[in-house]
Amino acid sequence: MKNSLLILFLFCATLVKAQDLSAFQSKLFIQGTDTLRYRILYPENYKKNRAYPLVMFLHGAGERGNDNNAQLMHGAALFLKPENRKYFKSIVIFPQCPTGKSWSNFKRVDGKMVTNTDMEPPVEQQLVKALMDSLLQNKKILERQVYLGGLSMGAFGSYDLLVRNPGYFTAAFPICGIADIPALVLKAKDVPMWIFHGEKDPVVSPEPNRELYKALMTAGATDVTYSEYPGVGHDSWNNAFAEPKLLPWLFSHKKKLSKK
Repeated sequence: MKNSLLILFLFCATLVKAQDLSAFQSKLFIQGTDTLRYRILYPENYKKNRAYPLVMFLHGAGERGNDNNAQLMHGAALFLKPENRKYFKSIVIFPQCPTGKSWSNFKRVDGKMVTNTDMEPPVEQQLVKALMDSLLQNKKILERQVYLGGLSMGAFGSYDLLVRNPGYFTAAFPICGIADIPALVLKAKDVPMWIFHGEKDPVVSPEPNRELYKALMTAGATDVTYSEYPGVGHDSWNNAFAEPKLLPWLFSHKKKLSKK
């Protein structure tokens, strides 16, 4: 009897979790012959004639595909917490990168990850930017509150987007990624960033992020935090999402817009 009750409880918990994630509506963004699959969470009591802050989050390599669901595996639950939906009313988007594709141009050279921001960005990154542009043009999101996050491959893409569009984003939280350090320092050192990594990450070494943080500080960046978790491997996103100050820090930033 006890085992039956336990199974029933676990089944119900799983069902509730699935229902929660279904609050992220499934959408397609089509530009020419290209399609970006994405899931979008609207604020509770969403008003179509009002603009909201935007959080764009890029997933890692393991969540690629075309099911428009796997990208919600890491991070989506954070934005579904009742307290976060109450205090941080925003539009949250999790796009999905197709299998074999990437958010940015990178490769492994002599055992190390390197990224290239001189090349034209992948179509997938271009579609993410075009989607945000369309939301801005249609006055669905606030220009002064466009936030960017990503983990692993998604953090690579986040850094790349910052280099290419430094004035576009209000603040960013890349998790266990790598950046084109000289380009990022030159073009985006004034973008507030909270960088995360695991000390024992065997997939993406934390060393480049350590170097990035030092370079940003040397260049005079005034709003950059680096959190490295002792003993943690490649799943440092679990630690990052558990940070109680992450969303308060993110939403505390609002860009000053120039008068037109």
